[in-house]
Amino acid sequence: MKGGTPTAKMEVKTSLLDNMIGVGDMVLLEPLSEDSFLENLKNRFDHNEVYTYIGSVVISMNPYRSLPIYTPDKVEEYRNRNFYELSPHIYALADEAYRSLRDQDKDQCILITGESGAGKTEASKLVMSYVAAVCGKGQEVNKVKEQLLQSNPVLEAFGNAKTVRNDNSSRFGKYMDIEFDFKGDPLGGVISNYLLEKSRVVKQPRGERNFHVFYQLLSGASDDTLKKLKLHRDFSKYNYLSLDSAVVNGLDDAANFRTVRNAMQIVGFMEDEVLSVLELVAAVLKLGNIEFKPESRCNGTDESRIKDKNDLKEMCELLGIEQSVLERAFSYRTVEAKMEKVSTTLNVAQAYYARDALAKNLYSRLFSWLVSRINESIKAQTKTRHKVMGVLDIYGFEIFEDNSFEQFIINYCNEKLQQIFIELTLREEQEEYVREGIEWTNIEYFNNAVICDLIENNQNGILAMLDEECLRPGTVTDETFLDKLNTICAEHQHFESRLSKNSKFLNDHSLPHSCFRIQHYAGKVLYRVEGFVDKNNDLLYRDLSQAMYKANHSLIKQLFPEGNPTKVNLKRPPTAGFQFRASVGTLMRNLQTKNPNYIRCIKPNDKKASHIFTDSLVRHQVRYLGLMENVRVRRAGYAFRQAYEPCLERYKMLCKRTWPHWRGPAREGVEVLMADLQVPVEEFSYGRSKIFIRNPRTLFLLEERRRQCLHDLATLIQKIYRGWKCRSQFLLLKKSQIVVAAWYRRYAQQKKYQRIKSATTVVQSYTRGWQARKLLRELKYQKRCEEAVTTIAAYWHGTQVRREYRKFFRANAGKKIYDFTIQRIMQKYFLGLKSTMPSMSPIDKNWPARPYLFLDGVHTELRRIFHLWRCKKYRSQFTEEKKAVYEEKLEASEIFKDKKALYPSSVSQPFKGDYLEISKNPKYQKLSSAMDEKVLLADVVNKINRANGKGTARIFLLTKKSVVLADQKTGQVKASVPLPDLTSVSVSTQSDGFFALKLKEGSASAVKGDFLLSSEHLIEIITKLHRIGATAADREQLNIDISDEFLVQFKQDKVCVKFIQGAPKNGNSVSCKRKNNRLLEVSVPTTA
Repeated sequence: MKGGTPTAKMEVKTSLLDNMIGVGDMVLLEPLSEDSFLENLKNRFDHNEVYTYIGSVVISMNPYRSLPIYTPDKVEEYRNRNFYELSPHIYALADEAYRSLRDQDKDQCILITGESGAGKTEASKLVMSYVAAVCGKGQEVNKVKEQLLQSNPVLEAFGNAKTVRNDNSSRFGKYMDIEFDFKGDPLGGVISNYLLEKSRVVKQPRGERNFHVFYQLLSGASDDTLKKLKLHRDFSKYNYLSLDSAVVNGLDDAANFRTVRNAMQIVGFMEDEVLSVLELVAAVLKLGNIEFKPESRCNGTDESRIKDKNDLKEMCELLGIEQSVLERAFSYRTVEAKMEKVSTTLNVAQAYYARDALAKNLYSRLFSWLVSRINESIKAQTKTRHKVMGVLDIYGFEIFEDNSFEQFIINYCNEKLQQIFIELTLREEQEEYVREGIEWTNIEYFNNAVICDLIENNQNGILAMLDEECLRPGTVTDETFLDKLNTICAEHQHFESRLSKNSKFLNDHSLPHSCFRIQHYAGKVLYRVEGFVDKNNDLLYRDLSQAMYKANHSLIKQLFPEGNPTKVNLKRPPTAGFQFRASVGTLMRNLQTKNPNYIRCIKPNDKKASHIFTDSLVRHQVRYLGLMENVRVRRAGYAFRQAYEPCLERYKMLCKRTWPHWRGPAREGVEVLMADLQVPVEEFSYGRSKIFIRNPRTLFLLEERRRQCLHDLATLIQKIYRGWKCRSQFLLLKKSQIVVAAWYRRYAQQKKYQRIKSATTVVQSYTRGWQARKLLRELKYQKRCEEAVTTIAAYWHGTQVRREYRKFFRANAGKKIYDFTIQRIMQKYFLGLKSTMPSMSPIDKNWPARPYLFLDGVHTELRRIFHLWRCKKYRSQFTEEKKAVYEEKLEASEIFKDKKALYPSSVSQPFKGDYLEISKNPKYQKLSSAMDEKVLLADVVNKINRANGKGTARIFLLTKKSVVLADQKTGQVKASVPLPDLTSVSVSTQSDGFFALKLKEGSASAVKGDFLLSSEHLIEIITKLHRIGATAADREQLNIDISDEFLVQFKQDKVCVKFIQGAPKNGNSVSCKRKNNRLLEVSVPTTA
């Protein structure tokens, strides 16, 4: 379908059968054999076609390299397309499952199987990333998608490890249910984990590693974190970490640790939860370093003691456990039976077993808690009914040289999956046949239910007998379990051992005594019974559980609830086999309620290298995955089926009646097509919406005819195209020739016109030139005649004038010479003055020397005029404010120059006026607001006390109407004197700052008498007072009395203030002393 809509017209010509490398769908393989199956896989793998179909099943070959087939463009290419419309791809299966879930409301499950290293984990990531890309958008939806995708790095870190087959092998089975709403947007998910390989925690095969998280923590954690966890970066310090494969090429453990931390944050882990998890991981490493030494007791029994207690101490500090409690749990075992308790010592072997059992249980329970914690974060929040898509990533069938309990239950799980695969595949086939109205015929196939029954039968099954043996009192060993199998299963056709009737042990030397063999659907597998009983028991001593429960670590208490002494349960915990069988049963019931989609993963070689295809390895996987069986089941009925519309669209060119367009229903068009092609009736059947083709040869015959027809059509199209192209080229050439001819004729006429125009211009220019030269000659001749006449007249007039004035000229020659000489001297004087002019500064008194005595008056007058002119130019540069300042300075000069000794020192000081910045200073805000007019001067002065001659600081404010004295500290107004009440000001001739403000007698301000003040800015204060009096029209000008002795009126008495010069005292300051009631003497230091 094109355009991404289900109702769009079928216009896309791409198909599974177009440009096919090998056979894209194994159902169409002809002839069908195991060799041809492998050859087809190899052919496609060599051409980078890693996906192949078996009907609706996808075979995925691990390319061991990145291919450009997972881009966003590829996602859009496969979005909303028919499953068989494009070349095989995992996106096609994911899209088919998602659209069935969204549009048809069918719950889906995607089952991904294959052995370690085949690419199951990557396949599950691709499915989830595709679904995340094509579903809806939005802030909440994107958050859910991100959490679902980021759960993978967390689970991979704790559940994956490097093995000899795969650098990132999943050592647990995972099933995730992704929940969607009615629109197809993800709401959340639920993860189930199966059978974590916890034995890897304590021991790894040669060439393999422990789980990734241990190496990631030591490589990527910060130094502070490692110090807090009491760890070192050196892998060799920990017994549980294998050193031969600690570093893996292509794996950056430090970067992956940061990725895991980020993923845990996105999923919803709190910071304290992350720290608790890392503390448990560190505790497992510390646990592996605990070693034991034997000790003999006096009663002859052996017991164990811990060699170095440092690691035990650090582990107990991490988990908050008392060291003595855990140390005792490693040395003693308490057995409870009804009302009795028996405590026995543990020897070294038992102590090591207890240590490893604790490490395995601690890590596996931590992993289960992580899955539960992730489920809490990603679960759907709404309680409405959800659509569900399940993704199962679980171990494939395993056949090793040494197969134990883990391989047994893994292969049991694969038997169950094969059973449900056969059932669901046949059911799907039958439902499609019934839906299309095609007669269903029973298909013969191998039913592996007998093998499942051999393993899981509640009475005589191998798992039931293993549980029974584990619970039996007395001595229980792996050999007694094998004896029981030989007794119960001896007659079973799929069970073999040295003592069973099916073994033929006299000839079969490959079957050891301690082993048994099961004929699985994928082949025979030899199991070694050693360790079956212990691994099934999965026993953790109760003392260790109780010790863990006593920890102050909150997470530890959750992991070991059975250690609670108040809830002691004497009932034996369920075995590992029983738990796994129950989990598999639940999984099978879950899968049977959903529509299945299968991805079979195959690894092409054991070297993890690209472009290498090992026939024997792939053949082995094809057999145990049951792919040939799958093809035979699919081909048992009709090998190929296709909807009528795409079928008619693909093959309509084979019939003249359907080509190029069929106007009627698609089914009628297909019927006309098949009748015209004379295909035998037994080779096909018509369903309600599809045509079913029985034999692949019939389909390939149609494809061959279609290729030939396409070849003929291509030839016809080429012929028509070439004819059209030649005709178009001829018409274009003809049109071009006409255009070229028209442009050439136009060009030729233009060139001819330009030549005629050029010739005419030349003739005209020569004619005009001749006429101009003739006129020029005439004009020149006329001009020469006029000049000649003028010259003759001039000479004649000159002669007459000279005759007439000869006498007169001789009489006045002396005066003319004198005037000429004086004129030249004046000219030289002015030119010299011009070059020696002084600067424009008014204070520059330089002036050029007088050259001649008779120019003395002129020289002086010019100097005066120049000085006035440059003063005027200088004054024109002043602003109004600057002009006012200079006017004040000028007035001060008129008042005090040569009269007051203080005046010269004030000339260089500018008159600032407001020295206190009273309007800006918040200290004087109240005083400023009390003034009605603009303050012209604000300064601090000293008011002289007549009683002792000492001064008191006062704020002196001057406005246009009054003088105000205020307290310096509080700003309170002490006196306010209107300017009309001020008659005169008295100052001395000395360099002091004393001045007396004399008030008009009888005025309100004169009640307390005159004011005797002292200021550093005396010149400025008196100048401003004088200017205000001079500009006021309503009062007389203020008198300035400059004298070294003057009278001051203090209330009713008049006091004489006398200024004398004396020796410097008190740091050259002016001092004032009272001599008597009528005299104040001011001593002014003499100046040098």
